[in-house]
Amino acid sequence: MASKVVVTDLVKTYGSMQAVRGVSFEISDGEIFGLLGPNGAGKTSTLECVVGLRDPDGGRVEICGVDAIRQPKEVRQRIGAVLQHTALQDQITPREALQLFSSFYRRTAKIETLLERFQLNDKADVYFNTLSGGQRQRLAIALAVLNEPEFLLLDEPTAGLDPQSRRDLHSIIQQMRTEGRAVLLTTHYIEEAEQLCDRIAIIDHGKIITCGTPRELISRAQAMPRIVLHTAQPLDAGKLGRLCGVQGVEQASEGCVISTSKVSDSVIDLIKYLESDRNELLDLHIKKPSLEDVFIELTGRKLRD
Repeated sequence: MASKVVVTDLVKTYGSMQAVRGVSFEISDGEIFGLLGPNGAGKTSTLECVVGLRDPDGGRVEICGVDAIRQPKEVRQRIGAVLQHTALQDQITPREALQLFSSFYRRTAKIETLLERFQLNDKADVYFNTLSGGQRQRLAIALAVLNEPEFLLLDEPTAGLDPQSRRDLHSIIQQMRTEGRAVLLTTHYIEEAEQLCDRIAIIDHGKIITCGTPRELISRAQAMPRIVLHTAQPLDAGKLGRLCGVQGVEQASEGCVISTSKVSDSVIDLIKYLESDRNELLDLHIKKPSLEDVFIELTGRKLRD
């Protein structure tokens, strides 16, 4: 597929600190691309340079075939952005906000269509400060797609929302992919990135340290699968450690956790051990390495740290 966004060797410095150090990535039409990183990793500076909020000190940003650094006004006509905080006047209504923003662009969608699409019909003429968090985010996305952009940046669009509002926004974001838009998404919810993104780049200390599909990244995890179990009677850690494939045994709040390189063989041996010991198995879960495991292995921190 054609690349809608091409970022090459991006550099951004603040005094003696180099926040972004040669970042490169591409986003194709109809692709949701996730950019994940712990606080201070250079993610925000990268985003701001991509959408023209800051001038980079080096590198190239091309959006929709246009040099975004040399032709920022042209690029703004083709992109949309939802930043972490949408600041509107308290007493502006969604309809008035859409009418105001429509004056900024050469081409816009119909306001009534957007109000209906983002479930804002009933709130079209009420003040912004009376909207719920989910309604404000739906309005923010409506404003971002008002100019029918080819590229959309969503910076933590579901932060602070309740589970239902988050699911509603997930459906909206997935629809953007269906429409063929290129989407750059950041989030502090690792499961959200795994669910929504076609590819994910992890950035740390100003550099992208890995990139791939969620499945590809998880396959690179060093963490082993884990068997988590509860039994009627205490278990002998020494005997568990001698089961086929077992590499480690520990007690945790979630139960007895067995790390293994051979899940099937370990489970078979485990059942045999429990039967011979006349111990009842109450619960068993198999946990495979996750995207969060990969993130922690690479950065040494959790996503929300």
